[in-house]
Amino acid sequence: MQSQQIEKEEDDEGPPPGWLPIPTQPPPPPPRPSGWAQMVCGSCRRLLSYPRGAKHVKCSCCQTVNIVLEADQVGQVKCGSCAVLLMYPYGASQVRCSSCRFMTEIGAHNKLPPWSVHQRTPTPPKTGC
Repeated sequence: MQSQQIEKEEDDEGPPPGWLPIPTQPPPPPPRPSGWAQMVCGSCRRLLSYPRGAKHVKCSCCQTVNIVLEADQVGQVKCGSCAVLLMYPYGASQVRCSSCRFMTEIGAHNKLPPWSVHQRTPTPPKTGC
């Protein structure tokens, strides 16, 4: 009877060799290299990653070839129907909203400065403490 009790104690010593516990949270994604940028596909709206400096990005989902525009090549305008902020290449006369498909004319009355101008605008200094 003692031999059975000793065997039982040996069995309770812990997990078998090579056993690993199941992690409670998935591991974090690997860090994205700094030479990468992101954009939204103009057709299916998926987030695309691409190497900086690329001129075109092909969506792996819908196969649409997207043109990469730098901040100083892009204008902004609000959709004339749903007021979503749209981006368009400078020189375009109109832009189609990717949300509601409305065609908004680009005119002086609704044109916003390019994003690069927004980024260069200094914030006014705070007064007081």
